[in-house]
Amino acid sequence: MMRCFVFWLLLTAGSLTATLLVHAQPAGKIPRVGYISGTGSAANRGPYFEVLRQGLEKLGYSEGKNIAYEYRGAQGQIALVEGLVKELIDLKVDVLVLPMVGAIRNAKQATKTIPIVMVTQADPVATGLIDSLARPGGNVTGLSSLQRDLSGKRLDLLKEVVPGLARVAILRDDDSQRLMAQFGIKDYEEAARGLKIQLQSLNVRGPKPDFEGVFRSAVKERAGALITITSNTTFANAKRIVELAVKHRLPSMFEGTTWVDNGGLLSYSAAELDLFRRAATFVDKILKGTKPSDLPVEQPTKFEFTINLQTAKALNLTIQQSVLFRADKVIK
Repeated sequence: MMRCFVFWLLLTAGSLTATLLVHAQPAGKIPRVGYISGTGSAANRGPYFEVLRQGLEKLGYSEGKNIAYEYRGAQGQIALVEGLVKELIDLKVDVLVLPMVGAIRNAKQATKTIPIVMVTQADPVATGLIDSLARPGGNVTGLSSLQRDLSGKRLDLLKEVVPGLARVAILRDDDSQRLMAQFGIKDYEEAARGLKIQLQSLNVRGPKPDFEGVFRSAVKERAGALITITSNTTFANAKRIVELAVKHRLPSMFEGTTWVDNGGLLSYSAAELDLFRRAATFVDKILKGTKPSDLPVEQPTKFEFTINLQTAKALNLTIQQSVLFRADKVIK
């Protein structure tokens, strides 16, 4: 009897999930999720999209069976993003998942009907993407990583790791369209005053940023460390930036674990992959009929401090045990 009851429960749960999906979508229609990556490509959709796909798979969505993905990658060419947004809107996808402020803004201006799930580093209220976290309004909801709120913590950790640190170079994309860079430098300036650290702004512009030149400038001005503000331009050149930081003997702090996985020294941020995993629940609820305006924007509860000891060794830098004990991830 117990086995029959368990079988009945599993069968009922499966039937309920299928029923919800059927009621949310017209008969015979497979929902399509549009996704745009600033740095990815069709051949390499990247870890963030993959985590989103896995999250939806755990919620009962199987690619090609009851869900389809319209993936577009700008491959670091930010000028292409607006066109990619228009392309997905013209396809009338059921949901857009967008991790870039520019793409979110473009989509919001272009459509009032297609739901947009954002995963953004920006303050979505300050940048005008939503009305409030609790009541986003319109067709935009999702997650905010509190990236800018963590600027002071990054400087504080960097000062602990680098004895006598007095001057830090801030590498940023100087394009006026880069909202993250505009907000980012101000937050570091506020934190630096409290820590009595001088900042040197290293400004680059696409499509061919002069990274060699700005790193030479950092060394000339005797910067003791480097912080990189994440943007599509800097992230697309992550490997080059990491290599130059080691070459010029600059301890580096980044705004995401991916940078440290690729050879950066330190990072402190919200758990990035967890944000995209959570984004899957927003997509699921929207596909089942919930309006984006009824879904409060979430903020992270999990943060990661990552240290790359291989890079520390290359820089001949000894990191104290007290700092290592506080790290969530140590690459040896």
